[in-house]
Amino acid sequence: MSAADLARLQFAATTGIHWLFVILTMGLVPLVAIMHTRAAFSRDPAKRALRERHTRFWGQLYVINYAVGIVTGLVMEFQFGLSWSGLSKFAGNVFGAPLALETLIAFFAESTFLGMWIFGWGRLRRGVHITLIWLVALTAYASAYWIMIANGFMQHPVGYEVRDGAAYLTDFAALLTNPNALLALAHITLAALTTGGVFVAGISAWHLLRRTGDTALFRGSLRLSLWVAAVASFFVVVVGDMQFPLIEQFQPMKWAVAEGHDVAEVQAQLVRQYGPGDYVPPQSWLRISLDSMTLIGNTVSTITLLAALLLWRDWLLRSRFLVRLMVVMIPFPFIASVGGWVFREVGRQPWLIYGELKVEDALSQVGRISLAVSCAVFVAVFLALAVTNWTLITRFARRGPAATQLGATEPPADDANDPDGTGRPPGSGPPDGGRDAKEPTALF
Repeated sequence: MSAADLARLQFAATTGIHWLFVILTMGLVPLVAIMHTRAAFSRDPAKRALRERHTRFWGQLYVINYAVGIVTGLVMEFQFGLSWSGLSKFAGNVFGAPLALETLIAFFAESTFLGMWIFGWGRLRRGVHITLIWLVALTAYASAYWIMIANGFMQHPVGYEVRDGAAYLTDFAALLTNPNALLALAHITLAALTTGGVFVAGISAWHLLRRTGDTALFRGSLRLSLWVAAVASFFVVVVGDMQFPLIEQFQPMKWAVAEGHDVAEVQAQLVRQYGPGDYVPPQSWLRISLDSMTLIGNTVSTITLLAALLLWRDWLLRSRFLVRLMVVMIPFPFIASVGGWVFREVGRQPWLIYGELKVEDALSQVGRISLAVSCAVFVAVFLALAVTNWTLITRFARRGPAATQLGATEPPADDANDPDGTGRPPGSGPPDGGRDAKEPTALF
């Protein structure tokens, strides 16, 4: 592999793995905020207690993903200097500020608000505590906005002029309102909500199938998450389609490949516009990524809408097949989102900044051996963090609310007294006998 291929592989792998953390973080935090708000304003003490356990359980899974994911985010921006110094030299004056703001928001404001929320259980006033989790959600999406501003400039540069081989910002408002960035932000916001909804629905369905207790809690989270996923997945398809006119206008080669048109004519047009060069991106990568995103997106939208409608009179819970399908669907939105990023990033090749800076011109003067070593190390570390994250999430998700440590006033049951991961002594049944008065018998 060439030095450019190694640098691209390193950035693609680390960014792709980091994105799996980000999309779940963005998808879970609004659901946790809604759960916490409902709990805080419940007048019935029994409902308030149930909804607080609800919030703490899902909040703990969110905190695990955030804590491990932020480690992967720490090294992302360092790669600009390590492998892509040409990008920093050319465009640092333009999107250096958005990247700095993203760092301040994600690693300072968001982390501070989250820390206060985590340690504020039983110590802060109700209104303050609720405000903190909504601020965490707000800063998470603000962080995504600044990242998309930088990425939008790379996809369709606006509000700048080139002087002495470097880009300088001339219109900050144009940079902030770049339609390529705003539509993409709306798309990933809806994709994140879909991911969070399917994640919560899948874990809730697993507990209902296994009769692990807390039936009322998981019925409530299943209902909320399915409606969020159904609505978000419908509009994520709509907003995704809204981006194609922009692609057709500003990235005609990506459009030609996506629509299956003849690329020779577009190649000739781009040669006349930008000079000699190969402007055809990897066609198989684009088609596979677009098709996978589209197919999975439409499938998830159809299934979640059907499942949400079948919640009426508990028709959904009477079908073990449909409930199991909720569990199986958990990885689908992650796969679709990675496909979307591949389509977005690979489709503008050979440009790093479309029409201004090619990949080969942005590469740092780093030896191939050094890039190979750094690539291997970074990918290995990121994979280890991803495995750690999902191992912890799976463990705490299986153990259920009884083993939740977030905001708990009593220590959770230890593993010796809790071999089945339910938070109850060995041999004891679910606290509600396995089913409640409203639970449909056909499910079990």
